[in-house]
Amino acid sequence: MPMSSHFKNRLAPLLHEIVHTFGTPFHIYDETGINQTCDELNLAFEKIKGFKEYFAVKALPNPSIMALLKKKGFGFDCSSIPEITLSRNIGSRGEEIMFTSNNTSREQFLGALDQEGCIINLDDISLISKLPKIPKLICFRYNPGARRTGNKIIGNPMESKYGLTHDQILDAYKKSMDLGIKHFGIHTMLASNELDYTYMVETTDMLLSIIQKIHETLGIQFDFINIGGGLGIPYTPNTPKFDLSAMAVGITRSFEAFQQKNGWVPKLYMESGRYITGPHGALVTSVINHKEIYRNYVGVDASMSALMRPGMYEAYHHIHIHGKEDATPQKKVDVVGALCENNDKFAIQRDLPATSEGDILVIHDTGAHGHSMGFNYNGHLRPKELLLGKEGNVELIRRAETMDDYFSTLKFEPKSMGHA
Repeated sequence: MPMSSHFKNRLAPLLHEIVHTFGTPFHIYDETGINQTCDELNLAFEKIKGFKEYFAVKALPNPSIMALLKKKGFGFDCSSIPEITLSRNIGSRGEEIMFTSNNTSREQFLGALDQEGCIINLDDISLISKLPKIPKLICFRYNPGARRTGNKIIGNPMESKYGLTHDQILDAYKKSMDLGIKHFGIHTMLASNELDYTYMVETTDMLLSIIQKIHETLGIQFDFINIGGGLGIPYTPNTPKFDLSAMAVGITRSFEAFQQKNGWVPKLYMESGRYITGPHGALVTSVINHKEIYRNYVGVDASMSALMRPGMYEAYHHIHIHGKEDATPQKKVDVVGALCENNDKFAIQRDLPATSEGDILVIHDTGAHGHSMGFNYNGHLRPKELLLGKEGNVELIRRAETMDDYFSTLKFEPKSMGHA
């Protein structure tokens, strides 16, 4: 069910005061819910020695949230130097950061390997020769090609730009050994918002099978396998939750069998983002207009620039109207923002109770890929972020953008090139 009842119940009695204090729109995150999910994940895999979650920073790149996750022992999965910098700024170092990039420049590798470095997860075999220095540990992203699919967001692995092919993977580790590298990992990422836990167990078995074959050929004992992220959340009503417990049981059984067969076993890493923070965030926005033409429209003070997923993916985000959750009658409406784009809609032909200007709409499950995918089209400014603390306090953890921010890149030292 979208947005946990616990988060909803903690937020509801405070919502009018929060809106009065901070104004809408804003994303708000639930510290209690995030902590509980972190604890559940760590507990589920406690039997696998060295288990570590590397939170996908792209899901929610806010240092206040990242600091909560670091306290739970999480590392950070980064795909850019700014994301690495965010992680370092909250005290993460070395192998607490995994740099999984693609189409990577030499300058990016320099930034990743400076200071105390990080785990370098290479997306292509050609990038080995482009490393500015030889790391102690190397990881490669594996793309298996043909595999059962059906995951709408991530698509068919054979059409994906990510990773090394099956025919390249052995050569990649051989070349790395020739450079003197002695520590190795392997990574894959084959799902996004996947609700079938068996897909993740199969992914684990696939990687364990590959490292066993590489070990038999090259003698490598892998430090870790990273099964990626992609654990899903139930955005739509009546959708069952992802069965984390069953996934953990299946993966633990696979690790125990590998240990018994080989006499050694790698660590298990994963890099969930959405699963950790997604259900524990909401976009709160106010009704500002109504329009009745061929359809009925409810206009709100947020736009697609604050939540891209419905417009980009036709993704469903549940919505409730604060104080009118059970009101009747309901009618079909489109909930829209103010961008000059017809896909600037949070809901299309959704049955909702009648609204008045000033009503508060709560858009569920925006704790991942919400604010982080924001943009400035039409000069729209991204909203503030708030944290609902475990004691019921509410803290501003990112201010809203201003026009000064928007125009800041137009303030620069003149520079030109011409011919006399």
